Amino acid sequence: MLVLYWWASWCPFCAEQSPEMQKLWDAQRGRGLQMLTLSIDKKPELAVAYLRKKNYNFPAAWLSPELLRHYHKPEGLPVTVVRGKDGRVAQAEKGQLFPEDVAQLARWL
Repeated sequence: MLVLYWWASWCPFCAEQSPEMQKLWDAQRGRGLQMLTLSIDKKPELAVAYLRKKNYNFPAAWLSPELLRHYHKPEGLPVTVVRGKDGRVAQAEKGQLFPEDVAQLARWL
């Protein structure tokens, strides 16, 4: 299972969801969870500083022009997409997920 999560350092809804994404990462990475979080901040330094400040260690990347060729920039934030083991989209959510919703993503493992 792969969880893709688009976020930004300035997004208040992401600020609520990101700690839950960290909990999911901590609890499920040993069970095969793969995660890629994509910051849409204007500069990568903003994303890096935010991750450091919050002590997040989930896999993160800045949505650079190169990555934009593979991963589109969403119109709203946060966006969470789960791809199953077969590569198909198992779940796609636009908007903030609550703690119980993030925890339930583990059901796709």
